[in-house]
Amino acid sequence: MFADRARIFIRAGKGGDGHVSFRREKYVPDGGPDGGDGGKGGDVIFVVDEGLNTLTDFRHITKYRAQNGEPGGKRNCHGANGADVVLKVPPGTVIKDSETGKVILDMADKKEPVVLLKGGRGGRGNRNYVTSTMQAPKYAQPGQPAKELIVDLELKCIADVGLVGFPSVGKSTFLARVTNARPKIAEYHFTTLTPNLGVVDLGEHNGFVIADIPGIIEGAAEGVGLGLEFLRHIERTKVIIHIVDAASIDGRDPVNDVKIINEELKKYNKDIESRPTVIAANKIDALDEIGYETVIEMLKEEFEKDGVKIFPISAVSGKGISELLWYVNDLVKNAPDDVVEFEPEVDLDFHDNPDLPFEVSYNEEDDVYVIEGPRIERMLGYTNLESEKGFEFFQKFLKTNGILDQLEALGIGEGDTVRMYGLEFDYYK
Repeated sequence: MFADRARIFIRAGKGGDGHVSFRREKYVPDGGPDGGDGGKGGDVIFVVDEGLNTLTDFRHITKYRAQNGEPGGKRNCHGANGADVVLKVPPGTVIKDSETGKVILDMADKKEPVVLLKGGRGGRGNRNYVTSTMQAPKYAQPGQPAKELIVDLELKCIADVGLVGFPSVGKSTFLARVTNARPKIAEYHFTTLTPNLGVVDLGEHNGFVIADIPGIIEGAAEGVGLGLEFLRHIERTKVIIHIVDAASIDGRDPVNDVKIINEELKKYNKDIESRPTVIAANKIDALDEIGYETVIEMLKEEFEKDGVKIFPISAVSGKGISELLWYVNDLVKNAPDDVVEFEPEVDLDFHDNPDLPFEVSYNEEDDVYVIEGPRIERMLGYTNLESEKGFEFFQKFLKTNGILDQLEALGIGEGDTVRMYGLEFDYYK
């Protein structure tokens, strides 16, 4: 069964907690803390599988969880890292946040595996908190919480050329003639219920991938007919072939059909109207000489002034098809090589919640300035202070949220100590 959409739940592994323990060995009077670090939680990884062309597997299994990291142990034992979960998707899959509909990741042109959700960092054991003034710390860092998310997977076909037009104008017949695809063909509307892909081989390294995009009719952008079901598959195409029924067998107006479809494409995505387009006036074998000249002249007069070339063809007899294919082949060659890729709109690395409280205070007994609260704990859980990028983010967080101003208002000076959940650092401007 063809499936181009799926909704799944993904969860990275939680980091293992750091351990609190002390060496207690005979003849070792100063054993000290030996709590080991927790293991890292498993990642959620997406990878493109060229052999897949549908999201059907995700319709049957909808929950994916990476393994949690193991907690640290005594004698400086490091907890085991959690196992990753690897999800294979077909080329062209776009991953969106189901709540907002925003793009998280586009797997259109990814050659290497991509970590979507990072596993939680393991907490540090109490051996890491030994200082000159604190020789026996009785606390350890908890593992970083697990990240979880509900995402929508959308498959947007990767094809050079998109085939559009009203039902029963001959798109499937055309596709069957020019490629190795064998779509279902019948004399009723919406014979094609899934996008069909085929390869046009013109020899000597010439050719392109073509996709028949079904269901585009008047009102499709608002959900009429098959509606938005398949419009997404045209977004990656470089060239559009618009097939019309030149013989008006179903009483259609070829000129008006082109205008209607163009308007639907524009409503769905304004960028599509800027792509090279050709019009294939099909079923010319059913026209007499006068009718042929009339309809072709009408199409040329209306659209060629905008740079849209008209090709009279017959998908049944093959007349005019060779000229059309070679012209489209040149358009594809001159189009940008890179695949249309959707920019990420969501950053999963850190989700700050301004509604969570925090407090900045001075502990006179220990002579330290303390920053604490749910928001600070959340920030620390998502930030690796050991990396340069993480520390820069940490500094920016303190500044933009007014925490540095509050510390200065409390009288903090150069070299004073700041404490946050077991972490201590000296204050410098």
